[in-house]
Amino acid sequence: MKIITNENNPTPTNEAKSNKQLFKLNQEIILFLVLIGLIIFFSVMSTSFFTTGNFINITRQVAMLGIIAAGMAMVLLIGGIDLSVASNVALTSVSMGMLIAAGVNPFIAILIGISIGVLVGLINGLIITKVGIPALITTLGMLTIVRGVTFVITDGYPVFGFPESIRWFGTGFVMGIPVPVIMMVLVFILVYILLYKTYIGRHIYALGGNEEAAHLSGINTNKIQLMVYMMSGFFCSIAGLILLGRLNSGQPNALQGFELDVVTAVVLGGVSIFGGQGKLIGVILGVLIMGVLSNGLVILNVGEFYQMVIVGSVLIIAVGADRIFNKKKK
Repeated sequence: MKIITNENNPTPTNEAKSNKQLFKLNQEIILFLVLIGLIIFFSVMSTSFFTTGNFINITRQVAMLGIIAAGMAMVLLIGGIDLSVASNVALTSVSMGMLIAAGVNPFIAILIGISIGVLVGLINGLIITKVGIPALITTLGMLTIVRGVTFVITDGYPVFGFPESIRWFGTGFVMGIPVPVIMMVLVFILVYILLYKTYIGRHIYALGGNEEAAHLSGINTNKIQLMVYMMSGFFCSIAGLILLGRLNSGQPNALQGFELDVVTAVVLGGVSIFGGQGKLIGVILGVLIMGVLSNGLVILNVGEFYQMVIVGSVLIIAVGADRIFNKKKK
């Protein structure tokens, strides 16, 4: 009996992998083209857009978004979500500000603020892993709790009275580069190393792809989830320090609703809201697109409410595209 082989034709599995890689490549190229298209559009619409000063302003604006998005990307990759990020940023910013204003050494105050941010992440992780409450409900509840705590400790009033050195974190420069941008780059480098150069990254992707399979393969899934949520809290505290320096005050109502901008940037960048899929380069492009879009709309005097409509629409489109892609994979 003669066996017919089909060596020249790709197997369905190989073909699927090839199509998937092509999609990923195209996705990143499309994001880059969208970014360039937005820059060209706003440059044509306003002479105030394509200037050195405005691009420096954009990089400052996206720094906080990028830092928080780096943590959110890791959370989404494990199949979770963290809606408490904006409240966490406000709490850490206000906490640092109150301690510094009270005469505490700024370095100690910053360390305490960072610890608070990490603690919020730890609480999120413990509730999700030990109590078993879904991440969406847990972090939605923590969004309100953390914001409430922020208002309680400040009585709803801004915090003032910081040395000039604190402003450096939000408005300073190092060799002509804004300090917030340097901090964002360092955060992205750290996340890149974690995701692509350590076993932690492999475990994160495995957990997001199939939690049960990851657990059966010997991965401590609870430990990974705790670590990721704590990292998200850590990045929130870094953003809180930048916010404190940028505003030169601790604002308890700062960044309300900003968590949606973060989720939009990350999902737009190709990180699946269902977990296990996404690349850091896509997140960076998503952050830049959101930054350019926001800045351009302000320059064109588009009203704040219309901007909310646009951001919400981008989020729905990004999640819809992600869902369609996941259905095609299945």
